[in-house]
Amino acid sequence: MTSNPVTVTTAYRVVPGREADFHSWGWAMLGVSARQPGFLGGGVLVDGEAEWHVVYRFTTEGTARAWEDSAARREWSGRTLGIARETDRRSMRGSKAWFDSQAPAPRPPAPPSKWKLWFVNMSAVFPPVLLFNLIALPYLGGLNPIVRTLLLCLCVTALVTWILMPRLQRFFKKWLYPPLQALRGRHKRRTA
Repeated sequence: MTSNPVTVTTAYRVVPGREADFHSWGWAMLGVSARQPGFLGGGVLVDGEAEWHVVYRFTTEGTARAWEDSAARREWSGRTLGIARETDRRSMRGSKAWFDSQAPAPRPPAPPSKWKLWFVNMSAVFPPVLLFNLIALPYLGGLNPIVRTLLLCLCVTALVTWILMPRLQRFFKKWLYPPLQALRGRHKRRTA
């Protein structure tokens, strides 16, 4: 294997309902290209609903060009009529160029605004503090204020951490992280 193999990727827009035909065509075409000198491998990849890619690799630019210019390749390209339309073709030397050329990863959604976090925290803390003051405080009136406050903090913190906050975060998830929910919704519709 040479130090600078050439990777060719061709993007196709597949006609809805013809995905299986395109998949069969892509692998059959790769089977023919595998008989060419310098062929290293390839595959058929799907990206989204109708965006498909046929990727193959040759040892040198010359062997890749020989396959690209061959009559067999032109014949196989003609067989996509009615199945798919070629939308893009890229050829890159070496693996570093291939990985460097990819689009950057999407940014994670921004954290919720401070006032939304304050509202959710207040919704979790206020009810147990109120209940503690109404129900437990009359029985603990004779205790040292430090001990009373410690008991209040222990009880409220446990309730908020393990019971209330997880439920409130699930309940307010769409309100706290709307961009993330929009992305998840598109993904679910696409895979359904």
